[in-house]
Amino acid sequence: MEAKHRLEMKRISIEFPGVKALDNVNFNVKSGEIHALVGANGAGKSTLMKILGGAYGHYVGDIFFDGTKVDIRNPHDAKELGIDVVYQEVDIALIPYLSVAENIMLDKMANEMKGKHFIRWGNIHRSAREILKQVGIDLDTHTLVQDLSLAEKQMVLIARALATNTNFLVLDEPTAPLSQTETEELFRLMRDLAENQDVGVVFISHRLPEIFEVCETITILRDGQVVADATIDDMTQQKLVELMLGRRFEETYPKIRVPIGDVIFEVKNLIEEAGRVRNVSFSVRSGEIVGMTGLVGAGKTELCKTLFGAYPIKSGEVLLHGKSLTMRSPHAAVSQGVALVPEERRKEGILVDEPVFINLTLPSLDKFTRGPDFVNTRAERTIARQVIDELGIVTPSADQKVAYLSGGNQQKVAVGKWLIADAEIYIFDEPTKGVDVGAKRDIFELIGKLAKQGKGIIYASSEIPEILDISDRIYVMYDYAIVKEFETAEATEEEILFYSAGGQ
Repeated sequence: MEAKHRLEMKRISIEFPGVKALDNVNFNVKSGEIHALVGANGAGKSTLMKILGGAYGHYVGDIFFDGTKVDIRNPHDAKELGIDVVYQEVDIALIPYLSVAENIMLDKMANEMKGKHFIRWGNIHRSAREILKQVGIDLDTHTLVQDLSLAEKQMVLIARALATNTNFLVLDEPTAPLSQTETEELFRLMRDLAENQDVGVVFISHRLPEIFEVCETITILRDGQVVADATIDDMTQQKLVELMLGRRFEETYPKIRVPIGDVIFEVKNLIEEAGRVRNVSFSVRSGEIVGMTGLVGAGKTELCKTLFGAYPIKSGEVLLHGKSLTMRSPHAAVSQGVALVPEERRKEGILVDEPVFINLTLPSLDKFTRGPDFVNTRAERTIARQVIDELGIVTPSADQKVAYLSGGNQQKVAVGKWLIADAEIYIFDEPTKGVDVGAKRDIFELIGKLAKQGKGIIYASSEIPEILDISDRIYVMYDYAIVKEFETAEATEEEILFYSAGGQ
């Protein structure tokens, strides 16, 4: 069947302070197909789609819709053409203090309210429920978005896009916060949109098996330029990675084996005040990487935040080197030697409007101050440049705003700030979410170095192959509690999945 619509982006270039993000890029997609857009962090994928969605209007080059040149300089221009983009940063795209229904129907309400003075709320909630049913998620439409999980927020964004007359839907890392079941439901929806509703879907993902499962065609970017356009049938995972990185790459992480010492961190019968952690006990030894896994929603993030003082403890004990810690706040956790790299990096892990060097030195500011009023910014920049080099953070300078870095490099900043702080216990919550295979390897190597220094590592992830690759010992969580402990050498993916799903 011939495509109803065709989008063409020709000779697209765009610059930001100190960075040429895209250089003469051509990108084509037609309705009725699922088209993968891939590349390493910083390759320009999200930037290209933000141009298509009207978020960046200062580009040069031309965009054609069905052969006619169009001018997309703001989100309204894109929506007029039926182009919707579901961005990675869900908390920026949604309005937290409005309900699920209001967020889903926002664009439609804005159009229908012109010249009117009242809203039929019954119709709004009914329409939102119908769209949620299409997306395959059961949510109370009266719930405030701020009370949703990250995965639920992602599905609300997709539902909002479908509330309007969509011709092209761009999904930027949509599966990052989703469970396996939710991912399969999303793929079902994508196929339905393409095959039965003639919607063109652009799918951005770092999870290579997903690309080969659901996409038909692919465009690969590297350093702001297109290096390949192909059908999926003409591509292999190995070839794809080599095109992304510009070199041969061995994806398997060579785990650094280090001597594991005595127990340095203990959690005993921990219960979080709101029930988000239920009677959890575990230990971490010096030099040990402890994997904390389970399905999305099992309680991994809640445990990490409780251990970092962000959630109040009802009862139980947390000990470091046998000494009981007082975890009343994140500040107290940091001062006692506990560091957290959070799952939602833009919301909780970095200050996007501040320079790289300020982000890297913020948790250790006392090392760069003399008296209450003087901060030695020269010393800050010097140590920041060392961390930038050590982690391979791609930035024109230490003074670059973090907002202008790619997602993977933002994650490296979120990790790097704790290297300067020199903590005893490092908690990583989904640290490789939204990063490419090269950045993932860099993060794994960094964690290995920390273990070699005798630090204790808690690595929380729903990516079971990662947990098996990097950890020495594994705890499985289900329903906010630890239900199984494994020595990694004796664990299998099937066993972990069994206990993750509530198996006894």
